[in-house]
Amino acid sequence: MNTGASANRDPDGTAAVGAGAARSTSAGLDISQWKYLSGQAREPQMHAIVTVRADGTGNGGAAGPVLAQVLVVDCSGSMAYPQEKLRAAHQAAVAALRLLPDGTPFAVVRGTQSASMVYPPTETMARADARHRAEAERAVHRLVAGGGTCIGSWLDLSRRLLTEADAPIGHVLLLTDGKNQHDDLMPLADVLEACAGRFVCDAWGIGDGWDGRELLRITSRLHGRASSVRDEAALAREYEQLMHRLLAKRLPELVISVTPMAGAGVRYLKQVFPTEVELDPVDPVGTGGDGTRRFVTRAWGDETRRYQLCLSADPTGRPRGEDLQLAVVSLDVPGGDGVELTPPRPCLVHWTDDAALSGHSDIHVEHFEQHQRLGEAVAAATDAHRDGERDAAQHHLGRAVQLAHAIGADQALGRLERLVEIDDPAAGRVRLRPGVAAVDFEHLITASSHSTYGPASDTADPVAAGGPGAATLRCPACEGEVPAAARFCPLCGHGLQGRP
Repeated sequence: MNTGASANRDPDGTAAVGAGAARSTSAGLDISQWKYLSGQAREPQMHAIVTVRADGTGNGGAAGPVLAQVLVVDCSGSMAYPQEKLRAAHQAAVAALRLLPDGTPFAVVRGTQSASMVYPPTETMARADARHRAEAERAVHRLVAGGGTCIGSWLDLSRRLLTEADAPIGHVLLLTDGKNQHDDLMPLADVLEACAGRFVCDAWGIGDGWDGRELLRITSRLHGRASSVRDEAALAREYEQLMHRLLAKRLPELVISVTPMAGAGVRYLKQVFPTEVELDPVDPVGTGGDGTRRFVTRAWGDETRRYQLCLSADPTGRPRGEDLQLAVVSLDVPGGDGVELTPPRPCLVHWTDDAALSGHSDIHVEHFEQHQRLGEAVAAATDAHRDGERDAAQHHLGRAVQLAHAIGADQALGRLERLVEIDDPAAGRVRLRPGVAAVDFEHLITASSHSTYGPASDTADPVAAGGPGAATLRCPACEGEVPAAARFCPLCGHGLQGRP
C-alpha cells in the first residue's frame, strides 16, 4: 500500500508526532524478496521481509482506557548500593505515574525474592486520578531495598493484576539491577509461558549486576524491548519517553496470516525491526485445513515493523522459468471494524537452473541476517570476556564491528567503540580497550537487539532505507521499477551494481 509521502518516523519505527489532517485508521503490508530458487537445491527455503505499517491509530476514540499499566521496581538488597540506584528507581516510577491519563488502571509492584503490592496495598489495580497518583507517589518514595531476586514472581503477580483489569493493552515496565538468583522459587520459563500473549513487557537494566540476555529472554517472549542506562540520573527521562510512546498505542492486536500453497510450508515468522521478537503461531498445525499460520502482534501505534518470513518449498514437478505463488500473506485486526487493510500480498518463487540467479538473496533479508550475526558476535564476545579470554573477546568484537560497518549501523559502531579502538572497520581490526567491565558487554547485548530499518540506513525513514515509498530506478533490461539501492532487478535478475 503506497499512501504517497512516507511519514517521519523515530528510530524505533514509530511515527513522529506532528500537525496534520486526521487520517483514517489503516494497516498495510509489503513484501521484499528475491524470488529465484535453485531447482536442484536440497530442502530449499524462501526468505522474505514483510513490512507492516499502521497509521491513524489514534482516530476513532475507544470507549474507556486502552492501557493498563504495572510498574515493577526491583527492591532487592543490591539496589541499596550505591544509593543513587534506588533513588533513580523512585524518580523513574514517579515520572511514569504522573503521565498516566485519568481512568487508566495501574499498580506498582515491589520485587524481591517474592512480589508484593506497593500501590494499591491490596492485590488489585487503582484507577488513575489526582488522588491515586499522589498516593502512589508517596508509596513509591517509601520503598526500601532488601531481599533477593525472583523475576518470575514479579511477572506472575503482574499477570494476575492485568487479567483482572482486562484492558485492551496490558503493559509491564520492569526495572532490575541483578540476576534472577532465586529462579527456583518460581521458574521464569514457566511464568513466561503463562504470560505470553497476555501483556507486553519492557525491561530495563540499571547498575552493574544485571544480565542482558535474561532481559532479552523476557522481552522477546513478551513482545517488548530490553534497554539499559549507564547513568542512573537518565532513567526518569527514559521512562517518560517510553510512556509517551506507549500512550500513543491504540491498536491492541494485528494478526499476520501466512497461507502456503501446495508443496510449501511455513517455517517461521519473526520480528526483526525495531527489535527482535519471537512469534509463535496461534494454531501450530494450521487452521481451516489450508495450512494457514496466524501470528499475533501486539500494541500498535502509528508505526512500522518488519518481519522475516521463512517458507519451505519443493521444486518437484514444478515448472521452471515462470513465477509461481508460494504463499499469501494477509493482515487482520480482531474487532477492528473500520480499519482499512491492504489486500493480501503474494510471496513468489521462480524455480531456475541458473546459478547466477539463485545464488543471490534479497538485500533486506541480507541486512537482517547480518544484524542477527552481529548480535551473535556480541554474545560470543561477552562469553569470552566472562571466561577471561580477552583475545577471543577482541576477535568477536572485531567481527561485530565488521558487520556493523557493512550494514551501515552507525549507532551500533558508536556503542562498540566504547569497548574497542577501531583501526579498520571494514577488516574488523580492533583493540580491546583497557578497563572494559562485564557490564559494558551487557549494555551492548541489550542495544544489539535494536535493529536498523534496512540496508544502508541507520534511520527508520523508509525512503532512505529502500523500503516502501523508497526511490526507484528503471531496470535497463526489463524496464521494471526497482529500489534505487538494489544490486539486482527482482523482476528479471539483471545486475545493477554499476547503476549510479
